[in-house]
Amino acid sequence: MSRGSQTFVPLNVAVLTVSDTRDFPEDTSGQLFVDKLTEAGHVLADRVLVRDDVYQIRSVVSQWIANPQVHAVLITGGTGFTTRDSTPEAVMPLLDKHVEGFGELFRQVSYEEIGTSTVQSRALAGLANFTLICCVPGSTNACRTAWTRIIAEQLDARHRPCNFVGLLTQKPQADQGVRRLDNCGPRE
Repeated sequence: MSRGSQTFVPLNVAVLTVSDTRDFPEDTSGQLFVDKLTEAGHVLADRVLVRDDVYQIRSVVSQWIANPQVHAVLITGGTGFTTRDSTPEAVMPLLDKHVEGFGELFRQVSYEEIGTSTVQSRALAGLANFTLICCVPGSTNACRTAWTRIIAEQLDARHRPCNFVGLLTQKPQADQGVRRLDNCGPRE
């Protein structure tokens, strides 16, 4: 696929909310991502809410990275500096490549809205097994900013001069995944 396509390519996007205080009814940030991605024409692949725990976060994200049907993961929450904020620590070891510009750009556009408070955001993005993973703060406004100012265009094949769709759609399918040998030796 070229850097910009003439047609929209729907992607399967999973949404993870990291929160010690919210459940689904109060999860306006995760719901914003769900609403925005489906309004754009993408498909919600899965939605999960976990407590701010490195291993719970890593477990869910690892499953999505390995799933040939999931192209992108949007994570909201756990990117601050409190003792419980652990999303970056959970996600960074899983990444094959870091998208350095994502966090930089997020903080730049957030500065217009919240001033120097943006320095306390550890927003980040990266690629793992042809899956884009974007981690943003847990506020609904932060999710809206990330979606409208960065993510929506990068998940749109028509965006030029470049976007992530061509790379994300190269993810190996299930029939190219793990293979197991049923018999591990010669029969007698």
